Amino acid sequence: MSSATLTKTPDRAKVTAWLQNYGVYLAVVVLLLFNIAFTENFLSAANFRTQLVQAAPVCIVALGMALVIGTEGIDLSVGSVMSISAALIPLYLGAGPLTAIVVAVIAGIVSGLFSGYLVAYLGIQPIIATLALLVGGRGLALVIAHGQLVQLHNQEFLELGTGDFLGVPIMVIVAGVLAVLAGLVVQRTTFGRHLVAVGGNRTASTLAGLPVKRVLISVYVISGALAAMAGVLATSRLAASDPSDVGLLMELSAITAVVVGGTPLTGGRVRVLGTVFGALLMQLVQATLIKHNLPDSTAQMVQAAIIIVAVYVARERSSR
Repeated sequence: MSSATLTKTPDRAKVTAWLQNYGVYLAVVVLLLFNIAFTENFLSAANFRTQLVQAAPVCIVALGMALVIGTEGIDLSVGSVMSISAALIPLYLGAGPLTAIVVAVIAGIVSGLFSGYLVAYLGIQPIIATLALLVGGRGLALVIAHGQLVQLHNQEFLELGTGDFLGVPIMVIVAGVLAVLAGLVVQRTTFGRHLVAVGGNRTASTLAGLPVKRVLISVYVISGALAAMAGVLATSRLAASDPSDVGLLMELSAITAVVVGGTPLTGGRVRVLGTVFGALLMQLVQATLIKHNLPDSTAQMVQAAIIIVAVYVARERSSR
């Protein structure tokens, strides 16, 4: 092998590693600069507020997805769990907003328990286990809601989606707090270390006596709870319960945010900050295309291209 080839290979490996670790931050900066230069009124406070609020539900769901992917799993049910959450809100809102939110989150936890049990105890592949809930969950939500959109008028509940605290939207605060908690869980807790170990090598973790099944169930429960919370916030912002639309294709947005953020689909690693920026990137891509009069279908194709590039970069790094 020539010296030129030997030099080229390490350089390519370094570039690949850099792209996986920091590419999402560079992409966000580039998009911000592009929009500042070419998008009218992009620097307005109202626009920044809108972008952050729209990214918040994706960020919340992606945090749970990152934990699942960290165990070498996948959760395709998050959009349907959001739909179930939205369907339950009107049924219990009469007992107070807190009761409705608690019931919705419990539904998410139960959904996560179902998926986690299939994966951890029955040994079903995560993509199959969660696909069942992806298909059946939204149908269940439509049955609960009788297939109807329900307008909501409880101002205390609607404040979650439209209100702010010290000038910062409540939705953004919730997403920020959850991101910090997720980061602490991954970096500072025994559970976080177990999660990464299970994703890195499940067989070795089992032989080492780690609580593999408990970890697997826990990540799906957390993912379900966060998806339900995102459904609550999305419903509050819409001021309506619409199970047919809430959470639609959210699983794809969340997976994209996680993968683009540097968490490999092969597990063994979770990048929480990268996931947050991945969610921001997805929102900026969609907003940029829409503001420049391109249809939403184009945004979906761009999203698919981003997934392919991110997975390719991750594969290139893992193969070296």
